[in-house]
Amino acid sequence: MNALTNDQWQQYERDGYLKLGRLLSDSELAALQQRIDDIMMGRAKVDYDHMLMQLDGGGDDYSKIPPQTRGFKGPTRNYRKIEDLELDPLFLQFTKHPLARHICARVHGTQTAIKCMRAMFMNKPARRGAVLPWHQDRWTGLDPDPLVTIWTALDPCTIDNGCMRIIPASHRKLVNPDSLSGFLSKEQLAALDESPAIHLELAAGESVLLHNWLLHSSDVNDSSQSRRAYSVCYMEAATKCCESWLRSQFNVLFGEGELTPETLSSRAPT
Repeated sequence: MNALTNDQWQQYERDGYLKLGRLLSDSELAALQQRIDDIMMGRAKVDYDHMLMQLDGGGDDYSKIPPQTRGFKGPTRNYRKIEDLELDPLFLQFTKHPLARHICARVHGTQTAIKCMRAMFMNKPARRGAVLPWHQDRWTGLDPDPLVTIWTALDPCTIDNGCMRIIPASHRKLVNPDSLSGFLSKEQLAALDESPAIHLELAAGESVLLHNWLLHSSDVNDSSQSRRAYSVCYMEAATKCCESWLRSQFNVLFGEGELTPETLSSRAPT
């Protein structure tokens, strides 16, 4: 699928999310699975010194998750997050999927250049995987707020292994606009009505379009199956970065000077 119908757009605008089906072939999925395993185990020819990596803390206390910092943390499949994957040729190729280009053009206009706010691996290792409290993806240091994320399952995402929970149609306003990154306060969490929430189960290779303000969370992984995923947030190239804790440079995905797998391959570490 390279474009959405008007009915699909209406559904997305109403609900704040839209299942896109499977955008990866079997061979493409297997290649990304192998690639991220190679990155985690230190076998990949990537610039680890400039890659944001975070180990999984496990358990139901989000505050105990280790910090996300640049550099390799050792060979393990227990990474929670790995960012800057738009600088990997294989992940970049999928990041620039024609459907992503179509979605960005529909949201921001056909003449608007698009940058990558973040392209990250998200993981809940088997029998681990930290809980993620209810939140909206937003950053006070970016103006305007990036609004488009395409989230792709690299493993089956089920209730047992901590698939995403969402509250449909919760994207129309910010719940906690003062939060640096969209997390709800203790009082807001206590008052939140979770009755409309649904589990967003996906097969491996399936993708979902998410409005960044959609309330979402996830539980721990109690299963023997990891829950690996690839999440890309797209934003207008003209977006201003107003906070020092955010990175100062964002890479162009669509538009003049855009990254391509070919240019990345030519400068890959040896």
